[in-house]
Amino acid sequence: MMTRAEREDLFKVCRLRAKVAKTDVVALAAKHKAEFEKQLATIYSFDDHAVWKRAKEKVDAAVKEAREIMLQSFDELHIPHWAAPDIGTGGWYGRGENAVASRRAELRKVAYTKIDQMAKEANAEIDRRSADTQTNLLAAGLESAEAQAFLEAMPTAAQLMPAVSLREVQKQLELPADESDPDVTDDSWRL
Repeated sequence: MMTRAEREDLFKVCRLRAKVAKTDVVALAAKHKAEFEKQLATIYSFDDHAVWKRAKEKVDAAVKEAREIMLQSFDELHIPHWAAPDIGTGGWYGRGENAVASRRAELRKVAYTKIDQMAKEANAEIDRRSADTQTNLLAAGLESAEAQAFLEAMPTAAQLMPAVSLREVQKQLELPADESDPDVTDDSWRL
């Protein structure tokens, strides 16, 4: 059986480890956000990969050929070259959806929200495990049945905070009807 001094020492170690783990969660969340920002800011060059480079060369050759065909029609149609339409450059786009600032902001918001959620869940799990360990250490020193029962009576977060349904929120938003206003008593707006 563990001595009281051993339990107290383990209790201190448990709190210390929980504190360090929570600090690690903050650092890891910052690292994940930095890695995401790097992914979001990455611009790929066509010459980053041999296949991309060959594909770009094919597009450039096709554009050049198409421009030559168009050039002949400009002369036939008496269109000055400075005013003539162009088929484009066959350019390389180094980014996908993340080239648009509003899309980057949207992606960033989703990523940061997910990282923050994961950090909160990690901190909650650290607290839960720390509390379990500390509870077990303290419970080992409890001798009376009354003390044990008191320990077991504590409710869980899930018991105290059930999920919220859309129907409950809609009920809370319902306003009392004013009989003198026909628009207020009209239920046609409800789903």
